[in-house]
Amino acid sequence: MQFTPTQQRAVAWLGIFAVCVGVLVGLGPVLMPFVVGAGLAYALSPLVGGLHRVTGGYLPRLACVLLVECVFLLVALALLTLLIPILVKELPLLREQLPLQLQRLDAWLAPMLQHWGVQTRLDVASFKAFLMQHFDGSMDQVVTTLLSSLRMGGSMALTLIGNAVLIPVVLFYLLADWERLVALLREWVPLRWRAPVDGFMTEADAVLGQYLRGQLSVMLALAIYYSLALRLCGLDLALPIGVFTGLAIFIPYLGFGLGLLLALLAAVLQFEPLQALGVVALVYGAGQVLESFVLTPRWVGERIGLHPLAVIFALLAFGQVLGFVGVLVALPASAVLLVALRRLKQQYMASALYR
Repeated sequence: MQFTPTQQRAVAWLGIFAVCVGVLVGLGPVLMPFVVGAGLAYALSPLVGGLHRVTGGYLPRLACVLLVECVFLLVALALLTLLIPILVKELPLLREQLPLQLQRLDAWLAPMLQHWGVQTRLDVASFKAFLMQHFDGSMDQVVTTLLSSLRMGGSMALTLIGNAVLIPVVLFYLLADWERLVALLREWVPLRWRAPVDGFMTEADAVLGQYLRGQLSVMLALAIYYSLALRLCGLDLALPIGVFTGLAIFIPYLGFGLGLLLALLAAVLQFEPLQALGVVALVYGAGQVLESFVLTPRWVGERIGLHPLAVIFALLAFGQVLGFVGVLVALPASAVLLVALRRLKQQYMASALYR
């Protein structure tokens, strides 16, 4: 069977695409710090260029890169320190209060289960022994237990530490050489394709910029909402938990789930179990409705043109192929694919196949 030159080029591009997907799937864990570093470099490169222009070239580009990256790392570190007051206050209370709360829950739940013919009770004694073994209320033993777990974790601990060191290094080199790398990639584009590729990249860059601005707006709004809502409900750790939950929304599902668990733990240790469940369910249920049906569709979805079902499918598909990295890049990558599909649709409707 003979293929036309156009068909041969199409088959070649499909083969290249399949090889790239295979490489991404096979090297997913290795590529993770490079993918994260590239995403951060793309988001921070306008700040570096803007700072360089504002100073009139007085600051060298490398100095601008160092300044922007240091500020970013300090902000990221400040966000992580939001967990410190939660751990310092809640871990001692966890040892003291949780067995009592479990006894109350067992006293309330057991008669209900017996009424339905289920003869079972919570093993409060075993759970209390577990808490006594692993948490004595002091941060010293908590740190010791954590370090022991990391030693037992072996390769996972080394991977986390290696990524924590490698991502800032990758980010620095990419920011320093960003313009040169973009120009180098552009040189590989055939001359007859330069104009369409430049137009595609300009449109994709605009869509990604809208996505980032919309996502930052959603994160800020949710951080304010969760902080105020939890404070109005009387939760002592409303500010760190609320801010952490709002900003962690950037990681789909995982951020919300972690914030929900922290809020539930803090509420159970401060209120009665039923009151704690009611408070957390009300605040986080309303927050999820606000995010899913108001903020994200209007500030993110409408800007990049993705239907809510497309967002869910993209998260699941990219997560299945690339794991955690896939979840991080699902929405921006889907936005770029949407731009490509729009252009393919325009070409198809303008071709003889459509007419």
